[in-house]
This record gives sequence, C-alpha cells and structure tokens, in this order.
Amino acid sequence: MSTEIQELPEQGEIILATITKVMDHGAYVTLDEYNGIQGFLHVSEIAPGWIRSVGKFVKQGEKKVLLVKRVNSERGDIDLSLKQVSTDQKKRKLLEAKRYEKGKTLINSVKESAKLSDNDVEKIEEAIYAKYDSIYDAFLDIARKGESVLNELKISKKIATAIKDVCEKIRLPSVEIRGILELTNNQPDGVEVIKKILLDVIKKEKESNVQITYLGAPKYRISVSAQDFKSAERSLKPIIEEIQKSIEKKKGSFKFSREESKKTRET
Repeated sequence: MSTEIQELPEQGEIILATITKVMDHGAYVTLDEYNGIQGFLHVSEIAPGWIRSVGKFVKQGEKKVLLVKRVNSERGDIDLSLKQVSTDQKKRKLLEAKRYEKGKTLINSVKESAKLSDNDVEKIEEAIYAKYDSIYDAFLDIARKGESVLNELKISKKIATAIKDVCEKIRLPSVEIRGILELTNNQPDGVEVIKKILLDVIKKEKESNVQITYLGAPKYRISVSAQDFKSAERSLKPIIEEIQKSIEKKKGSFKFSREESKKTRET
C-alpha cells in the first residue's frame, strides 16, 4: 500500500486561494494551485490595524492572493497573510492565473478538435513545458511565428494542425502609441502637400501598422501598433522624423505632442 505525498507550498510563496469559511479570528481557505489543500488566514494577517469584522475584508467564495507565512509539513498547517502581499505581487499573480486558465481553455480546444486522450494532452504539455513557462506563452508564440514553432515541438501532424487552427483564432496582445501632429503649409497647394507627405509615409510603412487620422486643420493623429512598446517606439521615431523633414523642406511648420499609450487586452 502506497501513501501519496501531498505537495505543499513553500514559505514566502505567493499563492491564489479561495475563502471557504469566515470566522471572528480569521478565515479558512483552499489553495487553488495545490489541489485545494487547506490553509488559515489569521485576523492579524488580513489588514493593518485592529479589525472589527473579518467579513468586511474577506468573503466566502472570494479568491485572494496570499503570502505563505509558515508551513508545518508534519501537521500540514499552512499560515497565510493578506496584508503582506504588495500591489505588484497581486497583479503578477492574477495575471499568471489568468494566463494559466487561458492555456487550459486553448489546450482543451485542441483536445476536442483532434479527439485526443488525456495521455495525448499530457505529452503535448510536456513538450511545451520543456520550452515555455506556460501553455498560453507557447500558443502565443505559435500564433506569431507559425509552423516553425510547431516543428520544434516535434508533435504529430494531426495535433499540429489542431493547434494551428486554434492559434489562428487568438487575438495577439499589442500596444498602441500615438500623438498629435500639427502641420501647416501656407502655399496655395499647402493642404495637398501635407496630404501627399502623409500618404507617402503610410505607403512606406505598410508593416508598421501606422494609422494617420485627420482631426481638423492643422491637427492629425498618428498611431503605431506593435507587439510591445519598445518595438512601437522604434517604428514611430523615424516616421516622425521623416514627416518633419518633408514638411520643413516644403516651407511648412511641424509640431508633435504625445498622447497616452495603451495596451490591448489579451484574448
């Protein structure tokens, strides 16, 4: 007869847990990433200062990002803290959990599409985790780079086709940086000169996802989308320099001001 050893979290680890029971002196939780084993969140570790009601801070069924304070492996006791988790740690953990769930959804889609067994799925996951930190990261890479990534994973053609089909439906995360151009040219054909300069830029930059929108004389909005902010900035800089050079060469005036950048949601 063999006894299965339950994996326990390490002291100092940031974990995701579900509140299962709220009491005056704290709350019991189950650890989502450790097969639902139980831990305890003492009232003194919920928030700074004196707490009149635990229920104001944690509620049954609610998920919380917690710090593992102590682990007693012999007794199986796990003491947790909410107040010692920083905002950055919370954001990182929630993003990690979100990406994990997305990875599960994607691999299940492949399983259903290719009619795979649980054993087949395990083999795919082993191949992916040998190269990537998560299933989701692997699928994003495949969505961006295509078959070259699938070939490196050394999986069957049937499974590769199913993964490719799923990846084609992924909306890749991207960033957008933008700003306002103020362009004038007092020549009789000044408006046409400006339009030609902007159209020429767009034609040259087909692969940079550049958009220029007319806002009303003399303002135009320029936006550049890319995989990350560094790539977007690298694309935007020469475009702005070219517009400025062309406008000033035609005896016009140039002004550029940045607007707030934004990041698209991962889906």
